[in-house]
Amino acid sequence: MITFLSGGTGTPKLLQGARRTLPDSEISVIVNTGEDIWYQGGHISPDIDTVIYLFAGSLNTDTWWGIKGDSFITHGAINGLLPGAFMSIGDQDRAVHLARAEWLNNGMTLTQATKKLCSHFGISGNILPMSDAQWTTYVRTAKGDIHFQEYWVRYRGNTDISEVIHIPEELPPATPDIIETIRRADAVIIGPSNPVTSILPILSCTGVREELARKKVVAISPFIGDSPVSGPAAQLMKTIGFKPDSTGVRAIYSDLVDLFIQDTRDTNLVSGSVRLDTLMKTPDIAEDLMREILSQVL
Repeated sequence: MITFLSGGTGTPKLLQGARRTLPDSEISVIVNTGEDIWYQGGHISPDIDTVIYLFAGSLNTDTWWGIKGDSFITHGAINGLLPGAFMSIGDQDRAVHLARAEWLNNGMTLTQATKKLCSHFGISGNILPMSDAQWTTYVRTAKGDIHFQEYWVRYRGNTDISEVIHIPEELPPATPDIIETIRRADAVIIGPSNPVTSILPILSCTGVREELARKKVVAISPFIGDSPVSGPAAQLMKTIGFKPDSTGVRAIYSDLVDLFIQDTRDTNLVSGSVRLDTLMKTPDIAEDLMREILSQVL
C-alpha cells in the first residue's frame, strides 16, 4: 500500500497517475483539514472533497475543486441575500457540505463522516482526514487575523501577511486510523502541495512524524525555480522563514525525507535530489511520474 499526504491541487494531480498504476484499494490518502471552514451552514473540507470527487470520477479538473457540471442556483440566490459571500459553491457540492455539517453536529467524527461519504460515492480508496480535532489555519494581516480561505479565495493571496497561526494553539492528535495507515504503508509520498498550509498541518498532528521516521518517505517539490506551480506557497514560506523554492521545501521536510524529487526545469538544485517531470499538465505525465517514483521505492 502507498500512502499519500495530500492537500491543495498538486497531490490530487499525482493521485490521477497513482490510480492508473495501482488499484484504488492499495492507495491511502491522509488529507489536510487545516483549511476546513464552517460556511453558510455547511462544513467545507476542501482538500478532502477534492480527493473524494477525484476518486468518484466527478471532480472538476478545470478548477481542481468542486463537481464537474455542477449548477450554482443556490449560490446565486444566497449572494443576493448575503453580499459579503466570497466562496462559489455548486449545488451538489453544497449538499455534501450540509450533510457533513449535519453529521458532525449530531456527534459523528470527521473520520466517520468522510468514510460515510466515501461509501456513498462508491470509493474503495482509503481517504482519511488528518485529525478529528478542529485545527484551523489563519493568517495575520495589518487589519487582523483572517481564515486562510478568506486570504486565498477572497483576496487571492494579494494581501500582506506577517504570520501563519493556528487555532487552537494545541497541536491536533492524529487519529488511530492515521497512525495505522502509516504503519501499514510500503512507502509514504508527500505530494507537491503547499508545504505550509497543506503538508505542515498533517506533520503537526501528534504521532505522525514519529511514524514517518520509520518509513520510506518521498517528497515532491511544488516549486519550479522561485515560483510554485500554483497557489500562495511562496508568500507563506517567506512568512515562516524559509526560502520560497525547492531548497526551502527540502529544509521544511528536514530529516523526514529519504527521496526528494524536483522538476527537471528547476534552476534551484537541491543536493541529492532526483530530477523528474513534475509539471503534471496531463494524466499521462502524472502516470509517468508515479511509475518513476514507484520504481525507486518498491
